[in-house]
Amino acid sequence: MTRAHDPHGDLVSGGSGVGVLAPTRPPETPLARLRWAVVDGWTVTRRDLTHWIRSPEEVLGGLTFPVVSVLLFGYVLGSAMVVPGGGDYREFLMPGLFGMTMVFGMVITASAVVTDTSRGVTDRFRSMPMAPSAVVAGRSVADMIRAALDLTALLGCGLLVGWRAHGGVAAFLAAVGLLLLLRFALIWVGIYVGLLLRTPESATTLMTLVLPFAMIANTFVAPELMPSWLGVVAEVNPMSATVAATRELFGNPGLGGGSWLARNALLMAVVWPVALVAVFFPLSVRRFRDMSR
Repeated sequence: MTRAHDPHGDLVSGGSGVGVLAPTRPPETPLARLRWAVVDGWTVTRRDLTHWIRSPEEVLGGLTFPVVSVLLFGYVLGSAMVVPGGGDYREFLMPGLFGMTMVFGMVITASAVVTDTSRGVTDRFRSMPMAPSAVVAGRSVADMIRAALDLTALLGCGLLVGWRAHGGVAAFLAAVGLLLLLRFALIWVGIYVGLLLRTPESATTLMTLVLPFAMIANTFVAPELMPSWLGVVAEVNPMSATVAATRELFGNPGLGGGSWLARNALLMAVVWPVALVAVFFPLSVRRFRDMSR
């Protein structure tokens, strides 16, 4: 007789002699539930990473726009750009592109989630004896690993075009941490939106909404050089706080602005992502649990 081992501890065998996997009750102790969630979440993470390894064009495609932006704005239009207080425009530009790459990652997350949902992968996960949080948690970990790789590649690209970090090792690591914190927060926005969408094609329309969000910020131009009303919108943009904070930590030019938000960019670079996680994490979990109802 062939027996199948339940990943949560039960051995189940079918009447025909072929092992089958039967649902089990969730572990009762908090420690066992935590281990259950971690093991299942990592299984989903490995599945998502394997998919990307087998489709490297997706990863390369995600880096195309930031790299083209470096060449376009840094070299073609850079000579016409003004940095408040003076300084090299490419050093001003790169933190903005780092932040923009983190924001565009939200579209990648939403597209992956809606693709799994439309193909029935999510429903199959839900029918298995696995931790309820594993699918969304596994997705978030996989996307964070990809975000770290994307950011590493873009940092290397920045070094090639003359960008430098002048703030020291601790400040450099803090800036990278803030960029990844923004990406982590937007992962949960992407998961929630992906669970709301019905078809993978609908995810492509997100770019038309995300692009203005990334452009109406301090990405390419300082808000104080914009029309007054547009500058206010740009300063309120959560991405602007992260970009301004990383410019400060990297020691790059472009610091300025007299508003409270501009003077407290480091604080807001933490507050905005925490607020986004506080809103969209429970919404994502609730939406995932309610999908079959």
